[in-house]
Amino acid sequence: MHASLNELPARADIDGASAEVVLIVDDVPDNLSVLHDALDESGYTVLVATSGEAALQRAAQAQPDIVLLDAVMPGLDGFEVARRLKARPDTAHIPIVFMTGLTETEHVVAAFQAGGVDYVTKPIRPREVIARIAVHMQGARHARQARNALDAFGHATMAIHIGSGRAVWQTPLARKLLQQYFGADDPAPPQLLRWLQVQSALAAQGHAPRPMALVREARQLVISLQERTSDEDWLIVMREVSDTAVVEAMMQNFRLTLREAEVLYWVAKGKTNRDIGDILGSSPATVKKHLEHVYEKLGVETRTAAANLAMNKLRL
Repeated sequence: MHASLNELPARADIDGASAEVVLIVDDVPDNLSVLHDALDESGYTVLVATSGEAALQRAAQAQPDIVLLDAVMPGLDGFEVARRLKARPDTAHIPIVFMTGLTETEHVVAAFQAGGVDYVTKPIRPREVIARIAVHMQGARHARQARNALDAFGHATMAIHIGSGRAVWQTPLARKLLQQYFGADDPAPPQLLRWLQVQSALAAQGHAPRPMALVREARQLVISLQERTSDEDWLIVMREVSDTAVVEAMMQNFRLTLREAEVLYWVAKGKTNRDIGDILGSSPATVKKHLEHVYEKLGVETRTAAANLAMNKLRL
């Protein structure tokens, strides 16, 4: 039996099992049934979609290891589905194997131009499909392991095509950090693209690119330009730096509230009241009031004295 199309698990739920995930996309139920049973017996976790629209939704949600895609379907055909999957940074890495009865050269070429890595002809021969999948699955497995390893070390990574301003691919951690710090689902935020254009120009002139730092409360996102992976694709690494431990140390050493410790932390970093207000989401007047409490608890009268005392205490 097929899994319910309306109850498709997310990739996080699927990852609990070791089986690799295959998404089959075909509008003919009989084709789905034959492939589903053969792949299931071979140990794969099998997901299905009966339309192009459903395929895009399921691929984004479940992040399959490979997609078996029917070329000819009503509505969105397989070629357009493939183009859209390859245009999204969260699905661009997924290998696509086309299933088609169209063996004319132009159709085969169209399949590869749309982003396919291989094709099988109809009527489908399950053993052939499984053999093809095994070859491409190995490469997909290595790529997924590499992305997961980068995330595991806290180095979120993505590639951006500077000419089009399009994110070519990104690791799950990179996607999460972009949403947190840029506050949008845009995989290539305008602020990030402007920084990339400037830094790539510096790199082209032989100068060292400069990282971008974004502040969110007591955490910072440091974005660095690594290298050019192709003519116009640039590799970017993002690393989140947490100063939570420093803020907690200030709370304990000076008997400050959390917000007072955060204000003192940013004072020590040389930020103005307006800057601190922007960072903490409060007004400069509120920051000033917190700072007055900090002065009183530290027994000082100026920003410089408070900053120096905080830094000296923390060094000890």
